Amino acid sequence: MTEKPRAADLGTSGSTPGGSAPADDGPRVVIRDNRKLGKTEETPAAADAGADVPAEGLVEESEVVVDEIEAEATTLDDPAPTGPPVVDAPAQPVDGSATGSPLGAELEALRAELDERTRDLQRVSAEYANYRKRVDRDRGVVQEQATGSVLAALLPILDDLDRAREHGDLVGPFGTVAEQLTTALGKFGLTPFGEQGDPFDPTRHEAVAHQTSPDVDEPTCVQVMRRGYLLGERLLRPAMVAVADPE
Repeated sequence: MTEKPRAADLGTSGSTPGGSAPADDGPRVVIRDNRKLGKTEETPAAADAGADVPAEGLVEESEVVVDEIEAEATTLDDPAPTGPPVVDAPAQPVDGSATGSPLGAELEALRAELDERTRDLQRVSAEYANYRKRVDRDRGVVQEQATGSVLAALLPILDDLDRAREHGDLVGPFGTVAEQLTTALGKFGLTPFGEQGDPFDPTRHEAVAHQTSPDVDEPTCVQVMRRGYLLGERLLRPAMVAVADPE
């Protein structure tokens, strides 16, 4: 069986089965149409053109060239953009205060309110610190005054113990009790002062007698009639003394 030659491909020959067509530089789509010819009666004219008529049962192939739509070809054939890729720059914050926008005004109002609250907090903190110092100082003063009141009530007992010691009566168990009492009161800050031969201090001594003596170069306590006491740095009771001035 002889193979029927196919029609020339338009891509190489540039012609169609129906005749020559002008060459087109645009893209084309080739559609092949396979049709089967039915059985026909052979005529003398057909016999003469036996070479031009296909035999019975053979498939005739025809090619139809359809030009692509110009709009689609233009869309598909657009060249890709050249150059470096475009990168979007990050958005810059907008300063509302510079543009006078409502957002900037609200921001300035919040900053002013924050500064005011900060100053209020600092003022309250300073006031509270001063209050704590004042309370601690007042508490110490009240405690010292209460202690001083109790110790001042015990000073006459201490005076009696001093007189008994001078006369030599404070011996034995009584002497031990007197020493323990003096030590216990000393723990509360009670300190006795006023001894014979001390320089006279008008802020700490109470002069009840005055005389002159060639043995002294300055006013001196020559006799202590009652000792004085200090509570810490505070004068609880002055010493009662006799003072001798130089001649």
